[in-house]
Amino acid sequence: MSYGIPSAEPSADIPVCPRHPDRPSYVRCQRCGRPACPECQRAAAVGFQCIDCVNEQKRTTPAYKSPYGGALAVGRPLVTYVIIGLCLVVFVLQWLLPRDMVFQEFAFANRAAAAEPWRFLTAAFLHSQGFLLHIVLNMYTLWIFGQALEPLLGRIRFLAVYLLSAIGGSIGFLLLTPMDARVGVVGASGAIFGLFGAMLVVQRHRGGETKQLWVLIAINGAIGFFIPSIAWQAHLGGLITGGLAAAAIAYAPRGKNQALLQTGGLILVAGLLAVVTWFRISAG
Repeated sequence: MSYGIPSAEPSADIPVCPRHPDRPSYVRCQRCGRPACPECQRAAAVGFQCIDCVNEQKRTTPAYKSPYGGALAVGRPLVTYVIIGLCLVVFVLQWLLPRDMVFQEFAFANRAAAAEPWRFLTAAFLHSQGFLLHIVLNMYTLWIFGQALEPLLGRIRFLAVYLLSAIGGSIGFLLLTPMDARVGVVGASGAIFGLFGAMLVVQRHRGGETKQLWVLIAINGAIGFFIPSIAWQAHLGGLITGGLAAAAIAYAPRGKNQALLQTGGLILVAGLLAVVTWFRISAG
């Protein structure tokens, strides 16, 4: 009596996975009906789909965009939360590290602008230790405006507007105070005013009401002139920078080159900031 050796290949009447012909597959794709082995199955709303149908669907499904061309930021405003988290972490470090260490290394001061340019940005993540409301009010306002602007602009564009506004706030202080001023400037207020300017531009572009926003800007701007410890110059610099950055995004013509034009506009804003800074430092 002879015994046959079982074949490793499935018989012709057993369904096999098209991508792995050596594997019997009794589960079929809900979309194309072909067999799919466990490695090639992807869970669908009903049953399973094969990996080829899933990939094809990704290629043919249009990507959803924000009103200004960015990737649609659904759910929580992650960039806003990350910025708030960083500010809170830095504020804790200001208390934990040796006295004034963080302030001395990262606050903005005119006399340090040329030699330590990172201070233009890092100052926006520091806050006054002697006035708790400084960080509380800034983070609350960031939370309010971030929830509105981040979904509209898209996360990357929103981050670009915020960072440029933070730098613009420091530059505003540089331009409007004596170069030999020894006062250090900290706080996210310049960046927050940048969000005010950005929201104003976006609202006007979308045909929305701007009266209440103008009142908010006027009230917050006026406070800086009556309280000596508030740098109104940083507020003004941030406001103008945020408005310019938002205009570069909002008024870029729609189409396949929209993202390129928006990027170019933001680069122009950054270049303008660099030029005025260079002139100010050179002039002394």
